Amino acid sequence: MKVAFAFPNKPLNLKTPSGDRTIANGIVESFERHGHLWQEMTDFRTRWFWLNLSHLVKLPLALHKTVKCYKDFRPHVWVTYHSYYKSPDIFGWWLTSNSIPYVLIQPMRARKRLRVARTKIGALINDMAIRRADMLISNNLKDLEALRVFVPEKPLCYIPPGIFPERFSTNTEVASYLRSKLSIPYDAFVLLTVSRFREGAKWKSLKFLFKSLEILLRMRKNFLLLVIGSGPMELRLKKWAYQALQDRVMFLGEINRWELSSYYSLADLFVFPGIGESLGMVYLEAQSCGCPVVALDGEGVRQVVSNGRTGILVSPEDPMAYAEAIEFLLNNPNIRIGMGEEGKKFILESHNAHVNNALLVKVIEELVMKREGSTSKKWESARKLLHSI
Repeated sequence: MKVAFAFPNKPLNLKTPSGDRTIANGIVESFERHGHLWQEMTDFRTRWFWLNLSHLVKLPLALHKTVKCYKDFRPHVWVTYHSYYKSPDIFGWWLTSNSIPYVLIQPMRARKRLRVARTKIGALINDMAIRRADMLISNNLKDLEALRVFVPEKPLCYIPPGIFPERFSTNTEVASYLRSKLSIPYDAFVLLTVSRFREGAKWKSLKFLFKSLEILLRMRKNFLLLVIGSGPMELRLKKWAYQALQDRVMFLGEINRWELSSYYSLADLFVFPGIGESLGMVYLEAQSCGCPVVALDGEGVRQVVSNGRTGILVSPEDPMAYAEAIEFLLNNPNIRIGMGEEGKKFILESHNAHVNNALLVKVIEELVMKREGSTSKKWESARKLLHSI
């Protein structure tokens, strides 16, 4: 089977690390593992393209290249990952017409976006893509409900997000080496956070974290926060962090994703509040390495962290309560270690990309086989009709 892929929000050549990129790469890899050929149809990023003159100028050439790529590749199915009002799929839904199945993975839809001038164009295009889709596959329960209301007649499938567990496993030897390399005192608890430093939800989460740890600093001194990440808000973020935590925080810059397991293994707790987080792949990575999570109890986070089993989800959004949850786990090593072990099981049971992505591949394979079988029957009926004339 030949699969045409489109990633309108973050094409594969975009180097900025993110959960979206992690999921997209995992999906592509799973199709490869099942013996399917694939090709990315376009590297045109549609994010806010109608508001950006430089994007609009590039659009005709991108269209020409996409049409040529589609005709040359001759796929059996078109799969678009993450189409929504900011970054709608502008090619796949009309280019495929009714010739091959068109599948949307992680589509999102919010009716309110149609009422705002800035978002209306993207929302309208996204709605057309959703209406055209032969199948909708979501990894988020909140998005699932909105889609079910909008297109109740469409085949709709929920498949939880997952990671490849073997890539995120406990490595105590490397963790010990890192502790020595970073000169972390033997009696200091290590707290870890991983995030992009950008405005919006990430910035709010990191500010909330620093406020909470400033409170924790009044309760105890023997902890160190390791911060992994980079982004446009880095200077402001460091200033805020050092004012709040002084020498209790260390910025490590951007770390290759495949090296993160060593830092998760080093940490006693993974601390990222997750304000406005839709899911949060870093939570899955931390739990897979046996690192318990302390986060806020949001709609997205609770889908990837088991409250009371693999970590603590704090509600409401209260820095004192967040600090107390961290303090509780640091004071109770048996509970903390037990949560770490449960985290590994949780990933294997519910968020194993080998299992979840295999199901995703299977449902798309079945859709293609059903469509091709139906097409074959139509041609056979036409052939018999011609012979009877």
